[in-house]
Amino acid sequence: MNSLHDVWRTRFTHYMGEVQKYMRFVFTGHLAIVIMFVLGAAGYQYSEWLKIASSDFPAIWLTAAIIGVFLGFSRPVTLIRKPDEVYLLPLETKLPQYFNKALKYTFSSQIIIVVLLYMVTWPMLRQVAGLEPSTIMVGLVASILLKLWNIHSEFSYRWAYKGHNVWMDRIVRMVCSFVFIASILYVQFIPIIIMILIIVSYPMFWKKKLQETPFPYEHFVRLEENRMMGIYRFANYFTDVPNIHGSIKRRVWLDWAYKLIPYAKQNTQEYLVFRSFVRTDDHFYLWLRLTAISALAAAFIHIPVAIGVVAAALAFATAIQLKQALTTSTDFRMDMLYPLPENSRKKATVKVVRYTIIVQAMIVLLAGIGTPYFYAQGLIVLIVGELTLRLSK
Repeated sequence: MNSLHDVWRTRFTHYMGEVQKYMRFVFTGHLAIVIMFVLGAAGYQYSEWLKIASSDFPAIWLTAAIIGVFLGFSRPVTLIRKPDEVYLLPLETKLPQYFNKALKYTFSSQIIIVVLLYMVTWPMLRQVAGLEPSTIMVGLVASILLKLWNIHSEFSYRWAYKGHNVWMDRIVRMVCSFVFIASILYVQFIPIIIMILIIVSYPMFWKKKLQETPFPYEHFVRLEENRMMGIYRFANYFTDVPNIHGSIKRRVWLDWAYKLIPYAKQNTQEYLVFRSFVRTDDHFYLWLRLTAISALAAAFIHIPVAIGVVAAALAFATAIQLKQALTTSTDFRMDMLYPLPENSRKKATVKVVRYTIIVQAMIVLLAGIGTPYFYAQGLIVLIVGELTLRLSK
């Protein structure tokens, strides 16, 4: 082991390889089209709103609140692993050089979202709040510096207190970030000075404890495992990730839905597939998430072509992914012991996915009431979903 710089470089290369390997299945062609249309429609709606927005609208408070919340979520990326509890102990005095690399990467990867969000609010601050570009730019610089402070503060807090009650630390940092940005945009010098003093002194509350506490490997290992598991679970919605299986949970509030399938021998597979869909988190939340996105698009985007493209793409994604997930399940089931027709599960899966598409179409239709051609949105979901089920393998 030459140095901890080499350790970080090796782990970072492996980490980026893992992320890229699965993200290429996530950001596919149809998702890119959906993102393009959603962003285009949202941008158009935003520009139209800016033309009629009242000067009384709390643009500064809204900007400070949005940026403050995103600044508060500054979970450090350390790439610490379980064996490090043993193998890095001899190098514990040199850990700062490793964590400097880790926190630099955390900052560079998380600051992009903050800058993009702030740039989105720039036209609102300029037109609605009437701020000068120089004031808005100072707010942007302050947001970047606050992000660096938030990352180092959360890392230090987690070290000092082993992650206990980290939500309290986040709330404090969110409030500080919110007040500081609002004070800058309102050009209030006294609150700015007070907030600078608070921000500088806040980490000092646990600085002594940090020096007396050995590095909590267990907490940071668990933090990294949870973060990587989140990436794998997200990718698992789009492709098969080895050793990732959705948890099973009974949804009592949906028990009534099982009665929709008649109790009969020929409906055995249909009942089992429907039960698997309802109780498996990966399948159920996939449908719920895509349906919610379609409904929000139908409710807030008033461009018929854009809504149609979004609804069609998400209906296709819903149908193809649920069909593949429910058909290719490799888990042992009791029905495998019985001489059922070979394609019975596939037929049952098509029926169940068809039910989900119908419900999705109804939700999208109701969400779009009041928008132009709202009735066409539900039809698009039904048609695209049915075609996907019939033409896909």
